[in-house]
Amino acid sequence: MPVLPLRLPVLAGMVFIALTTTPSLAAPSPAVARGAAAAAPTLRIEGLGKGLASLGGPWQFHLGDDLSWAQPDTADASGVNGWEQLSAEKTWGQQGHPAYVGYGWYRKHVRLEAAPDVAPEFALMMPRVDDVYEIYWNGTLIGRHGTMPPHPTFLWDRGPRTFGMGRVRDGVLAVRVWKAPLDSFDSDQLGGLHAPPVVGGPDAIAARMATRDYAWLRSRQYTFGLQSLYGLVALLGILAWLRNRSLRVALWIAVFSFSPICAAFLTGLRIPFSYNFALGWLQPVFSFEDISLWFLLLYLLELDKNPRLMKFSRFLAVVSLASTSLDGLLTLADWSNPLFTHWAQAADGALTAIFTVTQLYPLILVAMAIRKRLDLARWMVAIAAFFSEMILVARISLDQGSRYTHWTIAQKFTDPLFTINGNTFNAQIIANSLLLLTIVYAVFRYLQEAVSRQSAMAQEYKSARELQQVLIPETLPEVPGYAVTSAYRPAQEVGGDFFQIIPLEGEHAGSTLVLLGDVSGKGLKAAMTVSLIVGAVRTLAKFAPEPAELLAELNQRMWGRMQDGFTTCLAMILSPDGHCTVASAGHPAPFLNDRELELPGALPLGLTADARYAELAFDLREGDHFSLYTDGLLEARNATGELFSFARVDALFATRPDAARATEAAVDFGQDDDITVLTLTRLATGERPTTLLSSPAFASA
Repeated sequence: MPVLPLRLPVLAGMVFIALTTTPSLAAPSPAVARGAAAAAPTLRIEGLGKGLASLGGPWQFHLGDDLSWAQPDTADASGVNGWEQLSAEKTWGQQGHPAYVGYGWYRKHVRLEAAPDVAPEFALMMPRVDDVYEIYWNGTLIGRHGTMPPHPTFLWDRGPRTFGMGRVRDGVLAVRVWKAPLDSFDSDQLGGLHAPPVVGGPDAIAARMATRDYAWLRSRQYTFGLQSLYGLVALLGILAWLRNRSLRVALWIAVFSFSPICAAFLTGLRIPFSYNFALGWLQPVFSFEDISLWFLLLYLLELDKNPRLMKFSRFLAVVSLASTSLDGLLTLADWSNPLFTHWAQAADGALTAIFTVTQLYPLILVAMAIRKRLDLARWMVAIAAFFSEMILVARISLDQGSRYTHWTIAQKFTDPLFTINGNTFNAQIIANSLLLLTIVYAVFRYLQEAVSRQSAMAQEYKSARELQQVLIPETLPEVPGYAVTSAYRPAQEVGGDFFQIIPLEGEHAGSTLVLLGDVSGKGLKAAMTVSLIVGAVRTLAKFAPEPAELLAELNQRMWGRMQDGFTTCLAMILSPDGHCTVASAGHPAPFLNDRELELPGALPLGLTADARYAELAFDLREGDHFSLYTDGLLEARNATGELFSFARVDALFATRPDAARATEAAVDFGQDDDITVLTLTRLATGERPTTLLSSPAFASA
């Protein structure tokens, strides 16, 4: 809220307040005395110039509502028609009317006499009043703050307000007040005036307001600074999350840090929001702050790996958000109807109890993480969060029903512990400051660890690329009697597909062993498994090249080494005369020309120790086109989620494409996994065999 400008003449006038103002009690003026049997005392203020005077002392007070009480001739002496005397320094709840809600009237007989050579123009500064009020001078309405029932509205900020009185001299100042029904956290000491009104010249009143505004801004320096830091952390957190969606800690730190900004916007900046609007929206804001703190602790304390705990946390988040939202909607309703008020107050208390209990959840999270070996930064956050949340929970819990318990201990949490340069520090502000510092430090350490992990992963991929470079042959041997094309396209930097073409010796001399497979998983782990398979195949090809026997031997070597993974594989021997023997370990069946071969079913490698595999033998004629592929071709997926499908695979191989063209068709459709295609075309007698290899160019180390 901007500070009103201070003019030098106004400041100079304030210096003479004591010299120009002389309040005194006097006999009632005749105009007033005519309407009362026993007139109330009159406050006489003489020589009022550029200074200010407090309208202190006793005021006539009456419960209930009657607009005729604004008139100057109303009989208002103490003991007459229910009038009594109250001090303006305290609320009516502190002066014999605890927990009273509804209408109340204040009246004071005032005689104002301006100093010589000073225009008798006066203004009034009203203190905080609970909750709606109207001001009358001699029966004429001169100002109001809020709207009276049947549709009451009043601002969250009910601090001092100024009103012009005009050229007034002698009369009755009446204040009509309406106190809203009490919330669950309200004490019974509220209602009406909190301090005496102040009267004076317009410039002096404006100067007093400017001084109060400046003092308010000065007292909020630290709070504004803290909230600015929260805003900066929120911005950096959301930017980090948008850049890398896996950094969920960054998302939750952003939500947690943004919540105090929203709360300050609603209640801490003197923006003229209605009380119901500000409180109604403040409830779910507090819930978001609580929920974000829970998930922040879950990730920082490494509890996110517990699925049951994560599920319970989500359930509790729904409970918290639902209860605070319902309580907020309840606050937005009109409580002026007595039939609705009692029901609304009961519902308010019940909903408040629900979300107050959920605020104890950090205790459970910290308790569950006590045995974990975590670094100091994470424990600093846990301890700071514990104290910050528990102070808030204790204050809110002790506030509930305080008008019945009359406990004042909740006030201790908001009482200043010390003051620095006009800025007060209480337990909650200190705890929130420490929590912010520890969270920033812990997130910094967390991001450092994330960078280290990413660096380690980059090194892993580099090592895997180097290994893949070794495993993917740079050239293919000729296969006598066949034209061979092959294409390999990994979906990530390193995939799990592999193939080998190995010329055989001994009794199978002249024949060629062809192997095509797919290891589950990606990265260095998959590359290491491929290296194990390729090494074993190179050895087995010397003494057990028959496809079924080779797969059985491979399965024995892979059993117990796959860590819940598996490998599909297709092995076959090609002889120069066109004879072919094939065995499959759970791999997609190859295509011969435009039809899929029907191979005996079998389990992939590594799932069971005693797997057995069957062979299929057939002869290839001149011009026959034989195609082998991995399931990455079949499982290509476009932007709408549609699979490449068996139908498209059938149509593709019916055209007898080479490996590169078949691979490109799937990539253009939408690659989702590694793709490897190998084609062999039976040549006519005397034709020279050819090989064509298409594979990615891996970056050198």
